[in-house]
Amino acid sequence: MQAPTTAQIRTAIEVLTKLGERLNTHAEHSVMQLSESPAGVHHAGRIEVSAIEQTTRIEAVAAQLKIWRDELLEQRRQCVSHHV
Repeated sequence: MQAPTTAQIRTAIEVLTKLGERLNTHAEHSVMQLSESPAGVHHAGRIEVSAIEQTTRIEAVAAQLKIWRDELLEQRRQCVSHHV
C-alpha cells in the first residue's frame, strides 16, 4: 500500500476539522431546541457531552495526521537535499 501524499493528508485534516465544526453546530442547535424541562436539560447535557467526546477524538486524529504530514515533508526535504 502506497503512503498518502501530504496533499491527501491535508485534505483529510480539513475534512475532519469541518466534521468537528458540524458536530458542534448540530449540538448547539439541538440544545437550543430542547425545552427547559428536567428531561430536556438532561438530554441537552448528553448531547453536549457526546459532541465534546467526538470532537476530542477528531482533534486527536487530526493532530496525528499533522504529525505524519510533517514527518513526510521532512523526509522529502532530506531526500531532496541528499540528491542535490
